[in-house]
Amino acid sequence: MKLIYLVAAIALSLKMLATTNFLFGEASTLAIAETVVRDTGVPNAVSGIIFRNRLYDTIFEVVVFTIAVSGVKFLLGNEKPSSKIYQVTDPPSIVLARLGATIAALVGVELAIRGHLSPGGGFAAGVAGGTAIGLVAITSSTEQMQAIYKRWHAATWEKVSVLIFIGLAVLTPIGIELSHGEFGGLVSGGFIPWLNMLVAIKVALGSWAVVLLFIRYRGLL
Repeated sequence: MKLIYLVAAIALSLKMLATTNFLFGEASTLAIAETVVRDTGVPNAVSGIIFRNRLYDTIFEVVVFTIAVSGVKFLLGNEKPSSKIYQVTDPPSIVLARLGATIAALVGVELAIRGHLSPGGGFAAGVAGGTAIGLVAITSSTEQMQAIYKRWHAATWEKVSVLIFIGLAVLTPIGIELSHGEFGGLVSGGFIPWLNMLVAIKVALGSWAVVLLFIRYRGLL
């Protein structure tokens, strides 16, 4: 059976190499990008594809991330909390980590708000936000981080952001869409900027939950 798979893979590779790629020449690629930009009303064609042309894929990506966070909570829920947690304690490292967290947080906000206008987007913004939270977590008290997480109801906001994202995503296929506004403006592109920010919130808060769980039960940080 492995031999059959190997032969099939080689045959497919040869077929792809032998076939002339006339569909994706330079002119054709530019035409596709221009079409996406025109239809979505945002300069960032990648965001246009992710949040409009392939919106269903993005919905399931968000759902998969939600399931992953829930899986971590389920798998670690019955474990005994770690008795010793390793954290950064020397002042210079703490200052550098907090500085890095501040920069990462600002980058995350920038990517979330302007992701439809420039390279970036919701997922990149969420990763930047999660990085900022992780840097703060390795230099702060676990109890303090957990208290802040509960005080701001981060788990609830994470779930709400997913529900709002799915709700807005459902409106687009049935023809309900915001005005594209002025091309290149901050408030433009219909639902795309809002979907960007919702994804950023979801990924950042989900990363926060995972980081806290691993610190509590595995003491890896």
